[in-house]
Amino acid sequence: MRRSAEISAGLLAFRRRDAIEVLLAHPGGPFWAKKDDAAWTIPKGLVEPGADLLATARREFAEETNFAAAGTFLPLTPVKQKSGKVVHAWAFAADLDLSSFASNTFEIEWPPKSGRRQRFPEIDRIAYFALPIAAIKILAYQRPWLRELEQRLA
Repeated sequence: MRRSAEISAGLLAFRRRDAIEVLLAHPGGPFWAKKDDAAWTIPKGLVEPGADLLATARREFAEETNFAAAGTFLPLTPVKQKSGKVVHAWAFAADLDLSSFASNTFEIEWPPKSGRRQRFPEIDRIAYFALPIAAIKILAYQRPWLRELEQRLA
């Protein structure tokens, strides 16, 4: 049985300092290199048919950040991309030492039509942002998670 739309799953790590801060990831590769505002995302990935959503989210988080996600996972309301892909997310408390960040890589032809293939990190950097800044940095379709997290932690 074929799904009508792709499904992704990811994790939104947060910590409490002076305010709530969330961990966002900047996509790697040449397309995203000069983009910042409205370019950051939660670590996430495609869910294979029949796979467990939260297990996929945890695996993708580890692959894209080099951190194991543990603790209590708070389900957030799924969102839909313009493409129709549905993205499921969970929030969890984690004050991570970002110095051990590492991401998996992908390979593409670059520059286009050059015949040369290059490897790039899937995520080139991660950072914690206070919610007002995160709302500027994160992809627009993911902004509802920030509001939902803030409301649920209030």
